[in-house]
Amino acid sequence: MDYKPFLNRDYKSPPRRPRIDRRVIITAALALVSGFGLLALLSGSPEAVEASAAPASQSADADQVRRVRIPLRLPGQQSEPQSEPQSELRPVAAAIVQPAAKTVAASAEMTKASLQTTPSMPERAVAEADDTRLRKGGQWSEHRVRPGDSLSAIFSQLEIHSHLRPILAQKEAAESLRALYPGQLIRVRKEAGQFRELVYEPDDRHVLRVVREGDSYRVQKDVKPVEIRRRLASGIIRDSLFVDGRRAGLSDSVIMELAGIFGWDIDFALDLRKGDSFTIIYEELYRNGEKIGDGKIIAAEFTNQGRDYQAIRYTRPDGITDYYSPDGRSMRKAFLRTPVNFTRISSRFTLHRKHPILNRIRAHKGVDYAAPRGTPVKAAGDGKVIFKGRKGGYGRVIIIKHGARYSTLYAHLNGYRRGLRVGSRVKQGQVIGYVGMSGLATGPHLHYEFRVNGVHRNPLTVKLPAAQPLPARYMADFKAHAQPLLSQIKLYRRTTIAEAARQDQG
Repeated sequence: MDYKPFLNRDYKSPPRRPRIDRRVIITAALALVSGFGLLALLSGSPEAVEASAAPASQSADADQVRRVRIPLRLPGQQSEPQSEPQSELRPVAAAIVQPAAKTVAASAEMTKASLQTTPSMPERAVAEADDTRLRKGGQWSEHRVRPGDSLSAIFSQLEIHSHLRPILAQKEAAESLRALYPGQLIRVRKEAGQFRELVYEPDDRHVLRVVREGDSYRVQKDVKPVEIRRRLASGIIRDSLFVDGRRAGLSDSVIMELAGIFGWDIDFALDLRKGDSFTIIYEELYRNGEKIGDGKIIAAEFTNQGRDYQAIRYTRPDGITDYYSPDGRSMRKAFLRTPVNFTRISSRFTLHRKHPILNRIRAHKGVDYAAPRGTPVKAAGDGKVIFKGRKGGYGRVIIIKHGARYSTLYAHLNGYRRGLRVGSRVKQGQVIGYVGMSGLATGPHLHYEFRVNGVHRNPLTVKLPAAQPLPARYMADFKAHAQPLLSQIKLYRRTTIAEAARQDQG
């Protein structure tokens, strides 16, 4: 920079621009803002004034949409009436603000229409809650069950803990609510802060309602409308029942039911062979065209080691439903072949076995089923508990007597089912304890014994007594029901096997 001109005495600086007092600028700005505020007050449209005061660098339409404030009102609620301002300046203010107001109003309608067309999930939930509130009155609250939740904690969170005891006094409500599992939803309706109704959906097909009427409680269980479709499925065993069942399109629940139907005749852990096959007719459940789950197996056929087993679901005129073979024999036996879902058989029935701990030859008068600690152990048949406690090297033991001839023993348990005691009656398949390694055991497993008239028999080979067959008076109706189902299974099975053969050749 050249400093010489500033050092020259004859140098004259250029004339300065006239200075504007900052106070004048601030005063003018305040006056402008006040003027717009006055216009907004007179016009009753503050949104329009905010929109008209947007910076010039931004798009007017975009800024108006950003600034617009849509009043939130409940459905049916009217906005508060506005008094008409009495001022002769009103026409002038309206003329100034009107264009911006129309733009903002249009943007608001577009925003409202957009929300109505594609609402988000929370907005839909709120709308449904509002609809329910308007239909029945009162206020709804809800709780989604989390792992570890108890009924007491849930009712406390919903602020209806004082109603827990009287609700559980209703048998049907108690049975459903005590079967809660994580992910389920409990809804509660209150009026003026007082509990009026509880709604719980135990599954996709039922709704439990507990309605408070004065000091009493009314329980009703409604059935949701469900469309039932029948589906045929068939498969050939190449890997395992679960793998090939899923390959055939079956869900885990249907595969488990299939194993349960034939479980008295086929040991799916030991007897299954490559090339065995199955064909079933089962139900699929739909609501509004969407599948919501699977129903029962209607009929099934399983070929194991060249032998065919068939089962048909039949409801007798007296209301009893069971699975029967084509000649009317019940598929159930008086005893389960295996009372636990095991990993492997670690020791079989033998009179000459070297004990792994005692290190000497000792008869092993039962079967050891290796399974993870805590695996449920089921009663092999209906009966009465005659012993529960510790029994030497057996560790924790349960002995069940089944009528006059049969008894079963379950040893090395980790624990017992809560509430089970000597004298308790148990049903076939009911959980009685859990796999452990109490007593003389090298790993978690169930030691299972089967006795006939006090004599030990091999649980894997003993001939199990069958359940009662179908009464003769029902046989004609049963055969008329079973014949078309078996024909469908035969035809579908032949088609499936032929298709599988073509695929193997190709």
